[in-house]
Amino acid sequence: MWLHFSPDPDDRWADILCIEACGSVPNLQDKRARFAPSTSSLLAVCPLRWMLEPAEASEPTPRWHMMRLLRSEPTETLVLPVRDIRVLYGLKLRHYESVARAQVPHPHEYFCPIEALTAERGHEDPALTALIGRASAAANFMFPA
Repeated sequence: MWLHFSPDPDDRWADILCIEACGSVPNLQDKRARFAPSTSSLLAVCPLRWMLEPAEASEPTPRWHMMRLLRSEPTETLVLPVRDIRVLYGLKLRHYESVARAQVPHPHEYFCPIEALTAERGHEDPALTALIGRASAAANFMFPA
């Protein structure tokens, strides 16, 4: 799960990109139901300990410091409204082909073969990179050159 935080401390929110591995079609349907649009609000809860830990083992900077949202070191759990959520489902190839033929994705849903997610250097695959790029909220807007 990736969290994208508002850069503005006066306009607090978080966007979520969730990647789910699905081992079967019933497992996919269960997860799709869990992420289906609803009329209720979602909250992102960021525990204090998590925010104080380094984001990467090789980089000692604590997570909170990388969030432009926070002006100073937090002293309590951060709870933010979720502005947007997108989900990428990784499916076994036979399930992926079946779903691609028969399902209509919701606007927040993206699908790929699990092999694309688990491949060595898969993050460099142009097709996967393009799919992840389309999952960005910024992809819905035209920016002048």
